[in-house]
Amino acid sequence: SWPWAAVQLHPIGWRQDGQCTSEARSRARQARTRGSQLRALSGTRSRGDGGERSDLRRPGAIGVPSRRGPFNGTWERGLFGDLQAQFASELERLATLAADSLGIGGEGLTALELAIRTAMRRLGGSLLEKLLALDTGHRSQRIDCGSAHLAEFVSYRTKRLDTVLGPITLNRAYYHCADCASGVVPRDEELGVSHTSITPGLAAMTDRVGAAVPFAKGRDLLSELAGIELSTKRVERCAEADGKAIAAAIDTYAACVATGEVVPLPPAGAIPKLYVAVDGTGIPAVPVDTAHRKGKGPDGRAHTREVKLGVAFTQTTTDDEGYPIRDPDSSSYVATLEPVEHFGTLISAEARRRGSAKATEMVILGDGAVWIWNLAKAHFPSATHIVDLYHERVHLSDLAKLLACVLGDERAAWLAERKDELDDGDIPAILAAARTLDVPADKTNDLDTALGYFENNAARMAYKAFRAAGHFVGSGTVEARP
Repeated sequence: SWPWAAVQLHPIGWRQDGQCTSEARSRARQARTRGSQLRALSGTRSRGDGGERSDLRRPGAIGVPSRRGPFNGTWERGLFGDLQAQFASELERLATLAADSLGIGGEGLTALELAIRTAMRRLGGSLLEKLLALDTGHRSQRIDCGSAHLAEFVSYRTKRLDTVLGPITLNRAYYHCADCASGVVPRDEELGVSHTSITPGLAAMTDRVGAAVPFAKGRDLLSELAGIELSTKRVERCAEADGKAIAAAIDTYAACVATGEVVPLPPAGAIPKLYVAVDGTGIPAVPVDTAHRKGKGPDGRAHTREVKLGVAFTQTTTDDEGYPIRDPDSSSYVATLEPVEHFGTLISAEARRRGSAKATEMVILGDGAVWIWNLAKAHFPSATHIVDLYHERVHLSDLAKLLACVLGDERAAWLAERKDELDDGDIPAILAAARTLDVPADKTNDLDTALGYFENNAARMAYKAFRAAGHFVGSGTVEARP
């Protein structure tokens, strides 16, 4: 195909005013002379000449382009003439609009801005369509179909494309492979528009709004901010298709890392401390995504799905008071709706990509959910495991509430003492203080469950030691979410 690097609207040596340097004129004369010589040479051959050059360049020869180079005087004059005519027409229209809009009683600057944007998009779309028309993708009468067969040229077929500059029509060569019983369109593949009518540039914009807001609002944003009109369904299909493709690529990469087929190269430079923070939370889901799933509501039906989220980040320094400072722009995220086993593979691969093998220290942060620490034991057994301090303070408050019938007016003071013990990581003191109380029989089971939580996580609650080491003791990076 013709490389885009060859597209030169102003050939070397030519100025924007249409004039050229003496060097450029010399090259142009040489080119015309060579062209005349070649045409004369071609004309001296007899019609019956079956020389090698004729055989190599015949239209049906496999792999030989049957079109001429796009950049010649006729093409330049035609394209530039069309663009100049369009620009002149738009400029005249905009000049009239400007006078009306900015005058007394006019619609104002906003209307003029939008009108100019629309006009520039229209001109840009026209230019893009003409540039793409230079190469139809016709390579020869027969081409490789991609499966070691030959596909035969059938005809030229048009395709409507939505672009960041508005809709355009693409005319391209269509081939058919009889062995595969399928069509081949080389130009679509080269432009990245196979099996889609949205260009990669517009798809990226659509994916961004589709990930940020509901699809209907995303459609409105595209219209208001970029002047692009797409249906809600097209925004949905584009964003979901690209999302699935990205997820599949990430899954494949993580699986290859897990099996050793891919060994990530660690980042350059030292990694004093690498953190992995993990959390899970429910997100609203449409009925088709919650079918056959049990929920916590009165009807037993699920209305949400649990998304598991992990963030990896680094820490190099602490502030003047000894509190850790997360390195700027060091956070990377992974998330999935798949089961914890799959999530474990994803977050493990991300940690290895971020340099867990060379990190001086590695820390895992999370709340007290059992699945988080089972995952940490399986994938990061040698790391320092820390339960989020602020979750534990909530659990401690719940413990004090449970014991309110015994503590009475002393509840606040009792809780304050336990919080100091928690900050020191003195879990045995908390357990002893609770067990010395004379708790009613109907609350003993609840008390055992509450204290069991602290017992099971005691090693992950050594907050005084963690802070002395300059570690984060909260999982706010993942709780806040990107």
